[in-house]
Amino acid sequence: MRPPFFSRLLVVLVLVTGGAALAQRRQLQSFQGEEMTQEERDAARARPKYNIHSYGKDIQIKEEPIPWKAIGLGFFALLATAPFAWRAYRNTTKEIADSNVFGVSSARAGESSQDEQ
Repeated sequence: MRPPFFSRLLVVLVLVTGGAALAQRRQLQSFQGEEMTQEERDAARARPKYNIHSYGKDIQIKEEPIPWKAIGLGFFALLATAPFAWRAYRNTTKEIADSNVFGVSSARAGESSQDEQ
């Protein structure tokens, strides 16, 4: 019995050589363009070469309106949350300043001056 590797290899070789044999047998057709008459050439030269945008003459571009309601709602949401955000920022910076261990904070400077007296 032959191992399956050799049978697969044989199938691949048959397909490759068969395709190559068919490709060699088929003749390539030579391209022969049709000759234009002098009138057709003159008409082709008279036409504009770069008429790319002529299709858009009848097309109307629909512009989307500015979403003023959404912009206004976002502005009022920021306006409503601004005081709470300012209070949270102020409290957080005060807590950080009070618990500063690497530098001398204003609260600790007052404590150390009282201890020396």
